[in-house]
Amino acid sequence: MIAARRAAEPPAMEGYEHPKKERQGAFPLDDRHDSGLDSMKEEEYRQLVKELEDIRLQPREPPAWAQQLTFLHLAIIHEEKALSLEVIQQAAGDRAFLNFQNNLSQTPLHLAVITDQPEIAEHLLKAGCDLEMRDFRGNTPLHIACQQGSLRSVSVLTQYCQPHHLLAVLQAANYNGHTCLHLASIQGYLGIVEYLLSLGADVNAQEPCNGRTALHLAVDLQNSDLVSLLVKHGADVNKVTYQGYSPYQLTWGRDNSSIQEQLKQLTTADLQMLPESEDEESSESEPEYTEDEVSSCCHFYKRRGKSCPVQDIFWCCFDSMPQ
Repeated sequence: MIAARRAAEPPAMEGYEHPKKERQGAFPLDDRHDSGLDSMKEEEYRQLVKELEDIRLQPREPPAWAQQLTFLHLAIIHEEKALSLEVIQQAAGDRAFLNFQNNLSQTPLHLAVITDQPEIAEHLLKAGCDLEMRDFRGNTPLHIACQQGSLRSVSVLTQYCQPHHLLAVLQAANYNGHTCLHLASIQGYLGIVEYLLSLGADVNAQEPCNGRTALHLAVDLQNSDLVSLLVKHGADVNKVTYQGYSPYQLTWGRDNSSIQEQLKQLTTADLQMLPESEDEESSESEPEYTEDEVSSCCHFYKRRGKSCPVQDIFWCCFDSMPQ
């Protein structure tokens, strides 16, 4: 064997540094591609393999809101019409599945109305969805359709709903005390208001919190067209709130004089004038200080040679004060 010749080292030069020699028997870092397993003992290698086989990846627990979503919820949210219809067809008659509520208490029917998919809403009702289900705000799907102004959704929901269910929904108030008619009136959707009244909605239904009717709301909003529509359908102009105010009395101080003139002709005389304020009556009848409090005050300042600060408002008899 011919021995390899070592190249002659270059002569030492000033400022020149010899490259560091690699350790004998070591491989360059770039040339080593093994994982080091070859250097393990057989028993260590088998133990490592066994530990790797025993590892089982635990699936992460989905968040609470995700646990309350069905495939149908997701298909409707993402507006996957074909998938939604397929799931509805397969789940027809399964009311527990069709009326399943998410973390916001929304059923698939709520979501179909929110995303403005009347066709999906129609199939859900035909399959067995309940129109009376409420979300976390107490809204039924019909409440949401009226608030959004979707006449198509309102038409579908009322057309494919059982008559006794429809009447209950029309009379139902959400957690803010608003019926479907109230919500449509607040938003000014005259077409929906007229359609709800034709279905039998109570035009004189009052808010539970303060007793306002749709007509009171129309006056508050200064919507003259809505006022005319409600009066045309039999709204009681003499209906008062829990504080005793008629719709006409709410027109005082408002800019729209046409509403005031329209209601004045229909409102009884005793409900045209504003009621006297109880606070003003009580402030006139009840003095701010009692006689005992005034006497004690005057006596306190008299003993100190000072004038009583309330004597300009109340009488003070200094001669009768105890010494």
